[in-house]
Amino acid sequence: MNPSSDTPANPDPPPTGVAELVMVYDADGGLRGEIAYNWGRLRRTAHCSLCTITHNLVKERRSWADWRAGVGVPVTVLHRNERPPDVESVSGDRTPCVLARTEAGLTYLLGPGELDACDGELDVFERILTTALDRASLDLGG
Repeated sequence: MNPSSDTPANPDPPPTGVAELVMVYDADGGLRGEIAYNWGRLRRTAHCSLCTITHNLVKERRSWADWRAGVGVPVTVLHRNERPPDVESVSGDRTPCVLARTEAGLTYLLGPGELDACDGELDVFERILTTALDRASLDLGG
């Protein structure tokens, strides 16, 4: 405690605001990438747990589109071969993943293990993301 007041001497700093969520699929984009991923999925040699959260078999899930529109910050979703250098530098070969962009740069929030634990369920994803944001002292502002 600060001797001259009732406030702690070193209060926790307020959470840092997130400017953007950046998500990277564990798949390549473009026609060739989509065909390769879907062929691998059928053969059970390719799996992307982020894809399972965001898409059904043929298109983006409505629940995902609604969440993305209401989350309060821009959400950029990229394929592995679409990553700009800063995103590739932070994500490396740890895809799928979720990153947070702040004034200080990118923070790695969720990786393959955490996204696998969602089992394709958006509500589980939301809980795990909220926990990761809290742990990193980050705030979506909503």
